[in-house]
Amino acid sequence: MKSYAAVDLGPLHDFVEFTPASEEFRADVMAGLALPQKQLAAKYFYDARGSRLFDRICELPEYYPTRTETAILRDHAGAFRTLIGPHASLIEFGSGSSSKVRVLLDTLESIAAYVPVDISREHLLASAKELAEAYPDLRVLPVCADYTRPFEIPTIPGERARVGFFPGSTIGNFTHEEAVRFLRAAAIDLGTDNGLLIGVDMPKDAGILHAAYNDTAGVTAAFNKNILRRINDELGGDFDLDAFEHDARWVAEASRIEMHLVSRNRQRVHVGGRSFGFAAGESIHTENSHKYDVGGFHTLAARAGWRAVSHWVDADRLFSIHYLRVA
Repeated sequence: MKSYAAVDLGPLHDFVEFTPASEEFRADVMAGLALPQKQLAAKYFYDARGSRLFDRICELPEYYPTRTETAILRDHAGAFRTLIGPHASLIEFGSGSSSKVRVLLDTLESIAAYVPVDISREHLLASAKELAEAYPDLRVLPVCADYTRPFEIPTIPGERARVGFFPGSTIGNFTHEEAVRFLRAAAIDLGTDNGLLIGVDMPKDAGILHAAYNDTAGVTAAFNKNILRRINDELGGDFDLDAFEHDARWVAEASRIEMHLVSRNRQRVHVGGRSFGFAAGESIHTENSHKYDVGGFHTLAARAGWRAVSHWVDADRLFSIHYLRVA
């Protein structure tokens, strides 16, 4: 752990950094491209450019999760206030632009601190400073970290409870076993009898899903290809972005959207002194987005040591929010 003093913290109280090393990025890329089904970890979408692209995705008319989840948060703000109680610290995993958390900040009582945790350092600092300026009485303690790996939550004076916030159905990006591991780690970090407020996307008509992940403006395609751009910029790769096509497909038997980058032709790509061949039509699997019904998600959470307390679903049954406690 290191407190990173070489930045202008502005209104922030502190900044703690566990930024993944470039060697880790390189190792993951090289290992993923060597697999029979090539794959790259979705967390590497999120440099500053990728984070901005994702913010644009959240504003697209086809992309229902953001506006639906935000509406649920607003409609049930009073329930969250009662469940969470006063003097709680709010730890947001994968905070991004910290937009949804404002609904909670506007309704919770005497918050001890807000701890946004995100892998994209530049985006995290900008969002945290903006939030600290908007809420001058709030203690904002940003942590730059890959929240899927061990990191330390800062000690917070006056904290009576610790509540995790994990919106956006990011839990769906994990395989089932990865989701259980993350939820178990979160239970340890948050502590016995503390809570987690988590957003979960639900199964629905395949047409709605296809439109949400294959938007007509091409923003999701640019977001998907950003991982190749990062490899070129940071690892000296020579991917031709125009030689790959964005493809998001619904896999009903797995109840998930899969995002792929499909090679348009036979080609060879070089990264870090190694060469990787692609056949025409061969893909790199970049992201999963699993969809859970209420019962399925509660079963998953129980495997990780969580007890379901309450849940809320919009009228169209597109999205759900759950409040869990560490068992």
